[in-house]
Amino acid sequence: MQFSLKATAADKIRTQCLVLPVQAGRLTATGAAFDARLDMTLSAALKGGDLGRKPGSTLLVPGIKGLSRILLVSMGEDDTLSAPRFADAVRSAFRAVLATPATDVFCALHEASVELRELPWRVGQVVLMAREAAYRFDAYRSKPEPAPALKDVVLGMDNVGEVRSLTPLVARMSDLADGIDTARDLGNQPPNVCNPAWLATQAQKLGRRHKLKVEILDQKQMASLGMNALLAVAQGSVQPPRLIVMHYRGAGARQAPVVLVGKGITFDTGGISIKPAADMDEMKFDMSGAGSVFGTMQAVAQMKLKINLTVIIAAAENMPSGSACRPGDIVTTLSGQTVEILNTDAEGRLVLCDALTYAERFKPAAVIDVATLTGACVIALGHQRAGLFANDDALAAQLRTAGDDSGDTCWPLPLDEAYQEQLRSSFADMGNIGGRPAGAITAACFLSRFAKKYAWAHLDVAGVAWRSGTNKGSTGRPVALLTHYLMDKAG
Repeated sequence: MQFSLKATAADKIRTQCLVLPVQAGRLTATGAAFDARLDMTLSAALKGGDLGRKPGSTLLVPGIKGLSRILLVSMGEDDTLSAPRFADAVRSAFRAVLATPATDVFCALHEASVELRELPWRVGQVVLMAREAAYRFDAYRSKPEPAPALKDVVLGMDNVGEVRSLTPLVARMSDLADGIDTARDLGNQPPNVCNPAWLATQAQKLGRRHKLKVEILDQKQMASLGMNALLAVAQGSVQPPRLIVMHYRGAGARQAPVVLVGKGITFDTGGISIKPAADMDEMKFDMSGAGSVFGTMQAVAQMKLKINLTVIIAAAENMPSGSACRPGDIVTTLSGQTVEILNTDAEGRLVLCDALTYAERFKPAAVIDVATLTGACVIALGHQRAGLFANDDALAAQLRTAGDDSGDTCWPLPLDEAYQEQLRSSFADMGNIGGRPAGAITAACFLSRFAKKYAWAHLDVAGVAWRSGTNKGSTGRPVALLTHYLMDKAG
């Protein structure tokens, strides 16, 4: 799907689908111009009351005078609407367009009035929501559904100046959408395909495509380093683990890199502390942290941002077997700290702790880890926001702003020292769980013990990384949040 901007009078436009917003029962300026061209046909359609009032309701009007069809899209009854409702309305509009045979669209949805959001933000959201609506994952269907007909989306602008100023933004949002799609593709892969070695191969392919430096550490190399926590998680599986490291250098050598660390548990049975059978298939999404940092790397490389970025993916499979680690085992981490494994289903923090220690060697400006870490975070924040923890207030504020700007939101949770007491172990430096109370917080407290040498943040994306039910699948979050943060850092 290609996006472009055009400043053209309404009487010159020819398109297979014209998409117009209707806000508080009224057409916007572009809609009014087309209405005049069409002898007030659109006003008559609105007076008929067939367009629903809820944001995202649509009404398809037969086209005339060079317009094959016209889609009217409700933006609600108020003069302005919230950013999330705008995104939902745009997504709904493009779903309706994709249900038609139209191959091109002329769109004016960005003319809607959105609370505290200017034109560039609205244009960017149209690109992202259109791409989200068009996403398909049918690689394993014997008879895939026909691909959507829509190929070209033109956004109407008031003048040539807007076209010039916003064209680079549209290109960047398309690159961001590519990164989100990649994260979704990785997350949606079946676990008999997506294992640590396969993820490493995908990283090598991305490296060749974008001239990244890629390093893959195997089991023997990790053992020689002393990454015993990560290896303990992997030892119950026949699939050997990998530590995947990708380097993008878009700035000078003196600039410290931002390091993104992704949890890459390609399937999580819980190990000896095995999970219930119901919905266990969704544990293929436990590598969504890895998928999101992978997708972010792709987006950054395509945008050619002037920033240095390193991505670390701790990839393993957590399985029960005669060789699996047990509750009560004690391991010495790469940092030298010892951990009593009290629950083998708290495995994400074990692979991440060694990866966080490994990140020290890159002398990072900041480290952000991303993980589907705790069900407790889902209970706390639901499926709307990721949990945000940080040892640096400025970094936390930057991530929260990036989440708000992108619509890929997060919410700060505490890291008070008092919670650390719950990790006390009778036999080692710490246990890997802190009991049921404040489960997301104690998991973050555990990670914080391995991130004391740099500015660090942890995003718990267990509630937002995938959807269950009839629309089951990866969301690609938080690629948008991370990429906006890096765009801001790069200026």
